[in-house]
Amino acid sequence: MEGNLGTTNLLLGIMAFASVLEALVVVGVGVAGFMLYRRVMDLAGGIETRQIAPAMVRVNAILDDMKDVTAKVRDETERVDQAIRTTMDRVDGTAERVRSNVRVKTSRVVGFVRGLRTAVEAMLRSREQTAEDRR
Repeated sequence: MEGNLGTTNLLLGIMAFASVLEALVVVGVGVAGFMLYRRVMDLAGGIETRQIAPAMVRVNAILDDMKDVTAKVRDETERVDQAIRTTMDRVDGTAERVRSNVRVKTSRVVGFVRGLRTAVEAMLRSREQTAEDRR
């Protein structure tokens, strides 16, 4: 039995040593991962400070300018729209006045022409009746 225990103890010692070695490797990988994480975060912070922050300042300035331009365009558009509406109202009013004046002036002429036509037709009918009466 002694031989068996010696072999067993040796195998247990090797397994314990391997387990300790694995634990040290896991701890080492964890420390290396944390150091790598810290370097990456420092690098990202540096990039943000050097590259992204100035770009954001420029983008914000451009957006502010666009906001001002948009407000001016909106104001001008409203002004032009109001001017067009006013002009259209004036044109409509003028067209209505012209139409009314033309109707008034032409109604007299149309009335005169209709009366003249009726008189001519009446005279032609009376001539036809007179000619028929003579036959």
